Formats: sequence, structure tokens, C-alpha cells
Amino acid sequence: MTESAGRPRDETQESAAQEPDGASVVRHEERARVGTEQHESGRVGVRKHVETYPVEKVVPRSVEHADDSERLPAVEGDSGEVETLADGSVSIPVFEEVLVVTKRLVVRERIIVRKRTVIDEYRLQTELRREHVTVDAEGDVELPPEDRGTDNTAGGPAADR
Repeated sequence: MTESAGRPRDETQESAAQEPDGASVVRHEERARVGTEQHESGRVGVRKHVETYPVEKVVPRSVEHADDSERLPAVEGDSGEVETLADGSVSIPVFEEVLVVTKRLVVRERIIVRKRTVIDEYRLQTELRREHVTVDAEGDVELPPEDRGTDNTAGGPAADR
């Protein structure tokens, strides 16, 4: 397929059949389509950190002491009851309070982070290209009225011919 005037031969022959003894020019015009896209412009980060601080409390506790001459360590299974021994002495268990510390996590506050959308106006400035067609006739060739002049648009920039 050979090309003639920038078009394939088949198209040239077809348009030549429609336009006897003439040529055609394709006129283009740019159009602007303005829309919006969302792009991330930043982020909001929320971090929390744990702060530790010492706590010191004085807690009273009781410890029993015995004033006797003999002490035996407690054995497993000791009932903790006062017992009378065979020799008539009394065996008294000695108790000690053991401090038990329990920690629990409690909610102190809740932080709510909201985002808001602000709509503002942006002035867009760009350049569009529009092709104008001038048809010149030489000699005794007469042009139809719509082909005379410098602009072939009938309805402004939105009209295509």
C-alpha cells in the first residue's frame, strides 16, 4: 500500500471518488477536559509513647515474732494450727503477710482525630491549540460560501466540521 499526501492509497482513492478533482484537509482542535484527581498531600500520624514513673507507697504489714529459744522451718503440709507437743510445750505457727501487687490497665482517655475537606477554587491556566483552515482559490475556481474565510467553524470551538 503506497501513501499519497500522508494517507494510505485506499483512503486517497476513496476520498478522490467522493471529491472529484479536489483535495481534502483534516482540521483539528484541542479541547480541555478539566477534572480532579485525589493525590495524597500528606499524612497525619498519631503515635503514642509510654511514660514510666516510679511509685513509692508505704503499706503497713504485720509480722509476728516469737520470743522463744527454738525455731523450726515450716514443712510442707503444715496445718498452721496451734499444736501441743508431747513434752507439753506449745507449737505456735508464725505468720507473715506477703505483699501482693496487682497491676491492671485502665483507659485514661480516648483521642479522636478527624479530617476535614476544604474545597477551594483553583485558577487553571493553559494553552489550547486550534487549527484554522484557509481555502484559497486560484483562477476561475469558485468556492462555496462556507469555505471562504479563515475559520471553518460554524458554532465556535465546540463545533467540528
